[in-house]
Amino acid sequence: MSEPTSDPLKDPMKVVMPYGDTTGDGMVQLSFTLPMPHSKIAEGSAQQLANKMGMDPALVVHAKPMGPDFTFFVVYGRVNHVVDPSVVQVVERDYPLLTPKEVNAAVKRSLRRRLTVVGACIGTDAHTVGIDAILNIKGFAGEKGLEYYRELKVVNLGAQVSVPQLVERARAEKADAVLVSQVVTQRDAHLLNTREMSAAFRESYPAGRRPLLIVGGPRFDETMADELGVDRVFGRGTTPGEVASFITHRLAGAKVAS
Repeated sequence: MSEPTSDPLKDPMKVVMPYGDTTGDGMVQLSFTLPMPHSKIAEGSAQQLANKMGMDPALVVHAKPMGPDFTFFVVYGRVNHVVDPSVVQVVERDYPLLTPKEVNAAVKRSLRRRLTVVGACIGTDAHTVGIDAILNIKGFAGEKGLEYYRELKVVNLGAQVSVPQLVERARAEKADAVLVSQVVTQRDAHLLNTREMSAAFRESYPAGRRPLLIVGGPRFDETMADELGVDRVFGRGTTPGEVASFITHRLAGAKVAS
């Protein structure tokens, strides 16, 4: 038996390359904006950037002026990088996915009262699509939101809620869980706001008594929960059922088979 190789390029069963026109051709498409008026120089600069990022050859397939001082580009080209899926770290769902009926039964059996969830978009974030998709009864992806669950009391504070306002309302409602949605991410605003929020709850509640803290948004890294001081981070595509099941698992001790 031959010795295992440590060279990923010699182990095609372990690694993968991007697919463009043919399998393993390494072709990728990249989009970005440069702070330059649209011109041949700007297009050449976009190609130069793509080359420096490892795309060779790189072809500018789309360039569109974004006002007088910016240009948006789409570049298509080949990279030689490979990825090893076996070493990728992700957050797998470690709790059973429950139906609304199972959530209601678990909460009623374990808490003997309704479970209170307070949700909001904090800071200057005015995008309520994410929080509404999880909380509003109309829901998302064919699933009804948490307002549909009989044993959950949902308080949706909407957008542009300050951290002190969120903490005050959570205390007033005796919240069991707090959901925060962050869509605006310029200059890592979602990370700064989340750290501020988690710190405020630690200061306002006795140790071990604060509500379950959950954040979500399209630009969050789900592996950053501990670093951000929250209990769970949900990324894009999260459904109301996943959130309800997690809250129930953590707070009502649901033991329903997945």
